[in-house]
Amino acid sequence: MARLNTIVDYTNELLDIGQFKDYCPNGLQIQGKTEVQRLIGGVTASRDLIDTAVEAGADAILVHHGYFWKGEQACITGLKYERIRRLIEAGISLLAYHLPLDAHAEYGNNVQLGRLLGVEIEGGFGRQGNIDIACYGQFPQALPASELAERLHSVLAREPFHIHGHDGMIQRIGWCTGAAQGYLEEAAALGLDAFISGEVSEHTYHVAQEAGIDFFAAGHHATERYGVQALGAHLAEHFGLEFSFKDLYNPV
Repeated sequence: MARLNTIVDYTNELLDIGQFKDYCPNGLQIQGKTEVQRLIGGVTASRDLIDTAVEAGADAILVHHGYFWKGEQACITGLKYERIRRLIEAGISLLAYHLPLDAHAEYGNNVQLGRLLGVEIEGGFGRQGNIDIACYGQFPQALPASELAERLHSVLAREPFHIHGHDGMIQRIGWCTGAAQGYLEEAAALGLDAFISGEVSEHTYHVAQEAGIDFFAAGHHATERYGVQALGAHLAEHFGLEFSFKDLYNPV
């Protein structure tokens, strides 16, 4: 068991949250019990995840997608009220880390995905302030696009959407989890053979075709499951907590 404030301070420093200009507050978003023993992880702080945490007797929830996003309605009504009410009534704290968890060099979503795919990470791009969010690297051996699609399907348990940008083999790739399709043109400028993200937009097809780069949309939820798992496991070991990750279904 550890004090909530101790866990929050440690995690904030570990992820260096002060370096990021994010779309939401990072760190403790909803305060609950002062002591934490059981930590539940998930991608998004949905009602289903909260209900799962309540049933499990959790003291805190760790997520990538929390609340209070820029541009959203500030009033605590409707769905937001129901979620926050459940947390407060159960005394469950909500810890959320967005861009800091995407970018972290050890526990980040992008580093974790690269390792799962067997990519040798070389560097980063997609700058946010002073930090690179996306990664690039290469496979030990070049592979056809169909084999990369099969690897994504096998690793993520989700069939990717593939846009063919060229007919060659794929070795050097870039990737950024979530809604990062906007980095495709930058990936092409680096001379990469392919770029992987979670989502796809209408204009992505044209960019891939004109820039001659393959594009794979592998799912927003599917690509962002691994940072929370890695961070949660680390916190559990460091503080002697019980941690479990709840991979609730989301096909998007």
